[in-house]
Amino acid sequence: MKSFKADYVYPVCADPIKNGIVTVDDNGKITAVVDPATLTEPPDTPVEQVSGIICPGFVNAHCHLELSHLKEKLRQRAGLVNFIIDVQALRGADSALVLDAIEQADAEMYENGIVAVGDISNTNVTIDKKRNSKLYYHTFIETFGFLPGRANEVFENALALMNEFKPLPCSVTPHAPYSVSKELFKLLQKHSETGHNLISIHNQECEDENKFYRYKQGTFNDLYAHFGLDITHFKPQARNSIQSILPLLTNKQQILLVHNTCTNLKDIYFIKRFDKKINFCFCPNANLYIEGRLPKIELFIGQGYNITLGTDSLASNNKLCILNEMRSIQEKFPVISTQQLIEWGTLNGARYFGIDNEKGSIEVGKTPGLNLITGLDGWKITPETKVKRLF
Repeated sequence: MKSFKADYVYPVCADPIKNGIVTVDDNGKITAVVDPATLTEPPDTPVEQVSGIICPGFVNAHCHLELSHLKEKLRQRAGLVNFIIDVQALRGADSALVLDAIEQADAEMYENGIVAVGDISNTNVTIDKKRNSKLYYHTFIETFGFLPGRANEVFENALALMNEFKPLPCSVTPHAPYSVSKELFKLLQKHSETGHNLISIHNQECEDENKFYRYKQGTFNDLYAHFGLDITHFKPQARNSIQSILPLLTNKQQILLVHNTCTNLKDIYFIKRFDKKINFCFCPNANLYIEGRLPKIELFIGQGYNITLGTDSLASNNKLCILNEMRSIQEKFPVISTQQLIEWGTLNGARYFGIDNEKGSIEVGKTPGLNLITGLDGWKITPETKVKRLF
């Protein structure tokens, strides 16, 4: 047994406990969460005093582990279309280099207090790491196919890749509105009618995505031309992208809309009209890296949706650290409390992945991991704030 006493213990499922004590066994299972004010006698195990806040391990709801070798290789603030072109041009690399970068990225997330990851995969290169990692991974097998005639081929290839990842947690998912045809969306919807198939889709990362869906204008036309794609079949919808594709998404599975950089209040109200199990994920540092702007996160608060946090990949971020994402959000939106950000980065992610019976909150019987957050100004995140994994 190990016991830790901190300035505050924040279980997430309950209010912060001043001078709280958490006890874990050798397997990381919580055996006690104690408010010293209620103690009638000293704990029967030695207690390690730490300064800061103890919270559960973080859940990284969106990552691309297989792109880790692209760290510092791509232009910053060049816009999403240029980012996509750069990724496709540079992602091919020596396999040893790719695998080493994956190994280092997995270790980095562990050291930064992450316990679970939603990871996007287009290849099988991360399978061995995920089988042997200390982290929980749910792999999203991503489908790309904007040409209607290729829908069946793309879908069958995704199913074959998913079978390579099994029995690890995995599902087949669309990449983004601009890269998935209506025919492919329908195949994914039919596949999601039964069983368990979590959906995670990149959503409204730039204004040109909406412009393309509304008017068939903007830089996405250049993207399709660059890859030699004939898009004469596509008809603009006079609606933003999420409004155009939402009816094509399943209502049987949990759906994670990732990034939401250019999602507006009308989009949020539109989403509410549909019977869909929608969650949102924010990856602010990737948004700053690619587009140089952040989502209007304040619009999403109080709307009744489950909000999660992600790091995106090292192709679009300098760190795989959920605390760093929290810091960027609070710098721009100081009204968002650290307690709320911790909830987004722990329990909310665990709920989306369906692992909240084990992760996401400090409760007896769970194995959530324990993080120590130091360097706060009261409860405010500062440039000096750090996270250390306790267990």
